[in-house]
Amino acid sequence: MMTVRADELRENLHLVRERIEKACEAAGRASDEVTLVAVTKTFPVSDVRALTALGVRDVGENREQELKAKAPDWPDVTWHFVGQLQSKKARSVVRYASVVHSVDRSSLVTALSKAAVAEERTVRCLLQVSLAWYGPAEAATGAGRGGVEPSAILGLAAEVAAADGLELGGVMAVAPLGSDPDEAFAGLRDVASRLRSEHPGADWISAGMTGDLDAAIRQGATHVRLGRALLGTRPPLG
Repeated sequence: MMTVRADELRENLHLVRERIEKACEAAGRASDEVTLVAVTKTFPVSDVRALTALGVRDVGENREQELKAKAPDWPDVTWHFVGQLQSKKARSVVRYASVVHSVDRSSLVTALSKAAVAEERTVRCLLQVSLAWYGPAEAATGAGRGGVEPSAILGLAAEVAAADGLELGGVMAVAPLGSDPDEAFAGLRDVASRLRSEHPGADWISAGMTGDLDAAIRQGATHVRLGRALLGTRPPLG
């Protein structure tokens, strides 16, 4: 018998998939071009169980400690690490995650490669692109959502492509606070196009969360990272 929580997740998933389908239709895209990554940060493993029972196969975590606590019980799930990653935690993340969305510096490339070789795994890496230029408030204060500057993306891409145990997958970004998401994600789309000109297989664009997934899909996102729309208001961090 379905629990109240499982019923809630079923309804949320239905609404999210419907929203993705409508956004794809409006953009002239097929809905199967966009992969939903369910971000379960701070939510219990029981929610992962319920979502996988409903057919979700891509799950994301922001924190290494939550990833290693949840992932071992769900080996048939593709685990995505979507948060900022310290190099010293690379091996722990590589042990469980098949995709790392937040590669933004050479030292992290080195750490991930060393970890992937040690764990005898191949990890797909997305380069996190800074879109701070598109957020006036963030640009003015120097604050941002992380990532490498667009001008440096091809250099970092070459490092990932040459690293043992790593596969260059594409790009990821978070729209800056106060930005026009269409403008910001159009900028990401241009960076992605430049990347593909040198690395044709690096065709993932990870962009779009609950508030801006429609804009991300309009601008070519292949993966959307959803937490609140799917799971509700986050419990406080422990």
